[in-house]
Amino acid sequence: MQAAITVSGLTKQVEDASGHLTILNGIDFTVQPGETLAIVGASGSGKSTLLGILAGLDTPSKGTVLLDGVDIFTLNEDQRAKFRKDKLGFVFQSFQLLAHLNALENVMLPLELKGDKSAKEKAEQMLTHVGLSSRLRHYPKFLSGGEQQRVALARAFVTEPPLLFADEPTGSLDATTGEAIIQLMFALNRERNSTLVLVTHDMSIAERCGRILTITAGHLSESDSGSRG
Repeated sequence: MQAAITVSGLTKQVEDASGHLTILNGIDFTVQPGETLAIVGASGSGKSTLLGILAGLDTPSKGTVLLDGVDIFTLNEDQRAKFRKDKLGFVFQSFQLLAHLNALENVMLPLELKGDKSAKEKAEQMLTHVGLSSRLRHYPKFLSGGEQQRVALARAFVTEPPLLFADEPTGSLDATTGEAIIQLMFALNRERNSTLVLVTHDMSIAERCGRILTITAGHLSESDSGSRG
């Protein structure tokens, strides 16, 4: 079986006042299709940098990232954008909804970008699935944080991407709302058998994943997790 994600020798350095700061240092790991993987570490450890590189939103100083067998850094920016559109779903801490679009339009957008003629129907079904059938025409500023994250989950899953990246998906939510969002995210992930990579500082969330990778001083170590969400 071809790996969903293969990372080899991944290094990220940036310039700072003292010269070169190494954020990630020779990282290697593989994720199989359908796996759930948590990436944890202290604030500033490089968790989000790693996720950004995996998604092709940032570039490494060295190393390779293969997603579904494709070396994403052999693609130009337009090709990487198309790859993300076809293969990836994203959930962010800050929701990243478009303020001038209502909930339905936000969820329709990735389908429309793919030329899907059933975008409206699929978006309505997905929003109903996440419990927002009565909020389809509401704009983000009229939705609670939990409702906005439900819209973001609907948008991430509506195209049925094989890979889902989530960056601190409960970071802007209270504990009760966050728990509901996490349960929904893992349920949707199981339904669609997608590969989930989750960045979080919350070990109780990380432990719901099948594997946990910890970033310390630019290096990765793996710890056991007995859960599948």
